[in-house]
Amino acid sequence: MSMAGTVAGQAHGKAPARLAAPHGGVVAATAVLACVGLIMVWSTTSPLALDAPVPPHFLRHLAGLVAGVVLAGVCMLLPLSAWRRLALPLWALCIGLLVLTLVAGTTVNGAQRWLSIPGVGPVLQPVELAKWATLLATAVALAREPSGRRRKRFRLPASGLVLLLVSLPAALVFLQPDTKGALLLLILVGLQLFVSGTPIRAFAIPIGLATAVLGLAITMRPYVMSRVLAFLDPWANAQASGFQLVQSFVAFGRGGFAGVGLGNGRQKLFYLPEAHTDFVLSVVAEELGLLGVTLVLGAFAALLVAGVRIAARTQGRFAFLVAFSMTAVIAVPAAVNAAVVMGMVPPTGLTLPFVSYGRSSLLLSFAAIGVLLGISRREGAPREPATDSSILARRSRPR
Repeated sequence: MSMAGTVAGQAHGKAPARLAAPHGGVVAATAVLACVGLIMVWSTTSPLALDAPVPPHFLRHLAGLVAGVVLAGVCMLLPLSAWRRLALPLWALCIGLLVLTLVAGTTVNGAQRWLSIPGVGPVLQPVELAKWATLLATAVALAREPSGRRRKRFRLPASGLVLLLVSLPAALVFLQPDTKGALLLLILVGLQLFVSGTPIRAFAIPIGLATAVLGLAITMRPYVMSRVLAFLDPWANAQASGFQLVQSFVAFGRGGFAGVGLGNGRQKLFYLPEAHTDFVLSVVAEELGLLGVTLVLGAFAALLVAGVRIAARTQGRFAFLVAFSMTAVIAVPAAVNAAVVMGMVPPTGLTLPFVSYGRSSLLLSFAAIGVLLGISRREGAPREPATDSSILARRSRPR
């Protein structure tokens, strides 16, 4: 801060605004996950590039990691007021990109989910940006409501706006087709509604939408039902729909406590499909054992705890919702991915943030971390000592 700003602040009887250091827990957990991801992308993709000294997937992931760190720094520097202004334009941009994907997107593995650059190939999955931007937009809508203790009823205009903000991108994602992406978007907004103090009766809308999406998926897409059946009894279809899950169990069984050694895993050698994306945690289990899995899941748990603590310490409703949302957009996919590879829920195709290969997911995960760190720096900055009466006055003031 400049000397002029300091003098001006003191002239008005206020301490100069200062920013706290970035939250150490968030930084440490993210660094651990990013490093493990870099190592595992090398390990899982090296068999795919036997003639190359460095796997091309690793180089692309490394470039995405560097870009993600820069993006996190930029997002950390932007104040919350900027995110409030940018939320709806970013949401509108995502809608445009999702429509463009349906019209002129690139099909990969039977789904039209990518936007490509001629001569470069697929570069962006708009669904990743849509999750992030939709949560910002719905936070803006929910922040207009009074806090839960003072709300007498759930206002229809706000619920209608949230419904519009989530249903439109969810429908476009569902049409790609991407059933799990649409369901994840509804789940994330549902969690946001829950922590915002929304009455239970209002959850009929998102629950109804999620049920309708799942029902349509089972009716229109036979592979969804096959995944559910494979989850219920993977050994009955061990060479077909249950193959991936069975191979994941084998990887966990071979890993034991300390693993077979980094790079020595056999399941990634064309036994375990999508070893570098959806099932990378299975390779971690095989090569690094229970110790490696505990390290990864422990880092996600530490990130979740730190994010919730940052949200709990915020002073405004919008800051609270954004901090919680940026934590959830990383923690929820991580929890679902871990549950999938351990056979606790049906296969979904969700990647493991920071650890799986995938530049779109990596960039948006770093963007979420940047926003979260920005909130922690401003909300965690030292404040003037306050008397009991001033604290009560601040808490009673509408946010």
